[in-house]
Amino acid sequence: MEIGIVNQKGKDTGRKAVLNDDIFSVKPNEHAVYLDVKQYLANQRQGTHKAKERSEISRTTKKLHKQKGTGGARHGSMRSPLYRGGGTVFGPRPHEYGFKLNKKLKTVARKSALSMMASDNQIMVLDKFALKAPKTKEYASVLDALGFSGKKCTVVLPESDKNVYLSSRNFEGSNVLTASELNTYSILNAGTLILLEGSIEKIQTALTTK
Repeated sequence: MEIGIVNQKGKDTGRKAVLNDDIFSVKPNEHAVYLDVKQYLANQRQGTHKAKERSEISRTTKKLHKQKGTGGARHGSMRSPLYRGGGTVFGPRPHEYGFKLNKKLKTVARKSALSMMASDNQIMVLDKFALKAPKTKEYASVLDALGFSGKKCTVVLPESDKNVYLSSRNFEGSNVLTASELNTYSILNAGTLILLEGSIEKIQTALTTK
């Protein structure tokens, strides 16, 4: 597959980037994509939720009234879940939500996600993204030239670039990632992937079956 390369001003450079068909043109495995996205989202959960149970409530243990003769139910403690402020029955406890997936399945999922984006024409190749200083205004002007003003997109850099990253932090709807940080969720959540020319080789090297 070939995609035309554009510059920062949004003009065609006359060159084309060759995308490996084994990565960008495979038949998507939707179940693999589902599992990889599910794992990513599960790993984001802190799992620190906690509700106090009956034994953890700080309340008097004095018996409320005598056992018999009141005409009411028998009660022995204000810690009971029946009372407002009492303990929670089977409340949430801290635990891990993450689970493991093998590397081959994750590779299949990422190839599938990239192929989905390519088939929907949601991939653009940029020759370079050079900013002299961290300035949101300059970052916005580049996206505007590329036709992404007010649109969701993700810029994929071959290596970390402090100026580009800092310039994008206050820009709503646009993310900046390096090729090594790319995962199935970030691909599908990208809106449009803006791949720098140098990042393509790194993505293809990482996903090439050895």
